[in-house]
Amino acid sequence: METKSEAVNTIRRPVRGAQAPPKAHSERTRSTSFRQVTTPPSAVVYCEGNFAQIDGKTANGLVRHSEAYRILSVIDSTYSGKDSGSVLDDAINHIPIFADLDATVAHQAVVPDTLIYGMAPSTGRLSAVDRGVVLQAIEFGMNIVSGLHEYLSDDHEIATAASERNVTIRDIRKPKPSKDMRLLDGSVAGVKALRIAVLGTDCAIGKRTTATVLARVLNAKGIKTVLVGTGQTGLMQGAKYGVAMDAVPPQFCCGELEGAIVAASEAEQPDVILIEGQGALSHPAFCTSAFILRGSQPDAVILQHAPKRAHRCDFPNLPMPTPSSEIALIEAFADTKVIGVTLNHEGMSEDEITATIAGQSLKLGLPVTDALARPVAHLLAMVVAAYPALTQRPATAAI
Repeated sequence: METKSEAVNTIRRPVRGAQAPPKAHSERTRSTSFRQVTTPPSAVVYCEGNFAQIDGKTANGLVRHSEAYRILSVIDSTYSGKDSGSVLDDAINHIPIFADLDATVAHQAVVPDTLIYGMAPSTGRLSAVDRGVVLQAIEFGMNIVSGLHEYLSDDHEIATAASERNVTIRDIRKPKPSKDMRLLDGSVAGVKALRIAVLGTDCAIGKRTTATVLARVLNAKGIKTVLVGTGQTGLMQGAKYGVAMDAVPPQFCCGELEGAIVAASEAEQPDVILIEGQGALSHPAFCTSAFILRGSQPDAVILQHAPKRAHRCDFPNLPMPTPSSEIALIEAFADTKVIGVTLNHEGMSEDEITATIAGQSLKLGLPVTDALARPVAHLLAMVVAAYPALTQRPATAAI
């Protein structure tokens, strides 16, 4: 069965193969120019029992931001009947939550194009219940998108069903053959754009969200910015450049990321390249942050931290590091500097957020903000304070 799993060298190309954004439908605009525009395929995000939770981070990210898919609804019986934006951010986004796939399909005039598996379980595998939902979606004629470590296109039952219904399976974490992967060659040092990595003190802590918000505000300011994705959700959202780092053999991680950054630089000529972080440099269960620092050789780092998180996600025996210890580790490991800290305000009141921002800023001697709970101008100011020349360049069109 054709599952679009082919892939090519990324040094001069954006994301390709199974990890690439889907092809959008073309349709004519109403203007007299009759220019072709694209409409992203519609999608339902399956997140049973995990929406607005840590393991639901893929669904959380997609309802906040998606360029590759037009998100119609979320499936999670826990919040059936509610608005996903209200549940997630106390702000209505008009993306409803339904109890099951039957209900969400019945709500639409036509069957949605795609079912996205919107969870990131620590096992990286499909449960028996989830398998039934995937097969049901295929029976409806829906394409499947999955970020699991278990490749659904290699599952005989699922692949056979997809072939019979003539639908596609997009396995985000399915890498290209190792023979097509590249080693680091040092070419990232020739990239002229300012490179900023958004790292964190834990996994599932909001690094991608902060990077997405920062990219948006920089572009709005006329500072041309490209976000390079390094994980499943960023690629699902439509990152034009990037690679699912935890699906690449360690020998090639640095080179593959370097290739994506060089490709973004050559094709877009941006002022800033943001690199989405993964895991944490200090986290013993993950090596991805080390590869990101090596492969991107960032000029600067923004650190994301959750002050009320007592232990590492999914690791109750591993206490959280402090921002100061993580900063010291990052700056000792790589030739870079941390220019600011952003907060994940989970479990925090407004007063606690305000007090933490003030206290941590004083303690660390760095600007501190919250990308979601505070004005985005504060995030912009963090970067401009470190690199004032960015606002002195001729304005470029936002991408």
